[in-house]
Amino acid sequence: MLQFISQRFVSGVLSLVFIVVLISTIIYMGPVDPATLSFGQQMSSNALALKQKELSLDQPVSSQILYYLNDLSPLSIYLSNSIKLERVGGVKLIDGEEKSLLLKAPHFRESYQTGERVWTMIKRVMPNTFILALSAILIATILGIGLGMIAALNKDNLIDGLIVAISTLGYSVPSYVSAIILSLLFGFYWKSWTGLNMQGSLLTLNDLGDEIIQWKNLILPAIALGVRPISVITQISRNAMLNVKAKPYILTAKAKGVSIIQLIRNHIFKNMLNPIVTTVSGWFASLLAGAFFVESIFNYNGMGLLTVNALLNYDTPLLLGCIIVIAILFIGLNLLIDLIYAYLDPKVNFK
Repeated sequence: MLQFISQRFVSGVLSLVFIVVLISTIIYMGPVDPATLSFGQQMSSNALALKQKELSLDQPVSSQILYYLNDLSPLSIYLSNSIKLERVGGVKLIDGEEKSLLLKAPHFRESYQTGERVWTMIKRVMPNTFILALSAILIATILGIGLGMIAALNKDNLIDGLIVAISTLGYSVPSYVSAIILSLLFGFYWKSWTGLNMQGSLLTLNDLGDEIIQWKNLILPAIALGVRPISVITQISRNAMLNVKAKPYILTAKAKGVSIIQLIRNHIFKNMLNPIVTTVSGWFASLLAGAFFVESIFNYNGMGLLTVNALLNYDTPLLLGCIIVIAILFIGLNLLIDLIYAYLDPKVNFK
């Protein structure tokens, strides 16, 4: 197990480095100058050159990528007189006259637009996206497994056909379409009945300027984000239950007169979880990373909205920081999925 985790950790780090190099290369080779965007077209050429030098934008793309990887690395090398030493913090392992070796936390730099630390901005909105994704996947898991089991218990009749048809339709509708429809219907036309808002974040300001939690602003985005996972989990649960029901030991138990409730509770449910766990965990990672359109439509202050704004403003450090955090979440969740497999299926052997 330890060897497996070590191998996955190394492969995850290599994947992360590849993602950083690929995405940063695409961004740094773009035709837009972040320094010009930050200060406008009216700034002097000397001021623009100084800003470009401060942001290392006057260096070749390969050098900019290496500088960024150096900032992200726990072991980093900086010039001993560099002002970055104060920004990144950490402990000096080697304090040379020209260069110093630092042990530090990854440095995501500062936003081009606000000057605020990227990691501070991400930490502020990450809980909102996590709560949104968790709410959506919980709704999808509960409804999906329930509907899938109902469909499997009523195989080939009207209920089964209706559930399969609705789940197929739900999967074919993109999340942003569901978001627009839900926002218009329940947040605008039927607002007097539902009391829900077309737009709004989880944390809002009241009339006194105090930050409060508006749980109702979570309802519509969570449902919109959960429509497609519900459809997928429903069909996966249905197929998984039908496969388990066809096993010889289930048929033997039924022949002995064991009730369907006891069969589900003692034999079927746990044995049908493997494909469901794969689906749920995969979708949860996707929801964490793919809430861009839903958060934008509902103006929900989360990672998706932050990433979209960073892209629109060509805020390279913020954009790269969001992408890296999302990639880390994917890698970590994939490792967690494999560990859950070991618990659900003792036959799984990690080597």
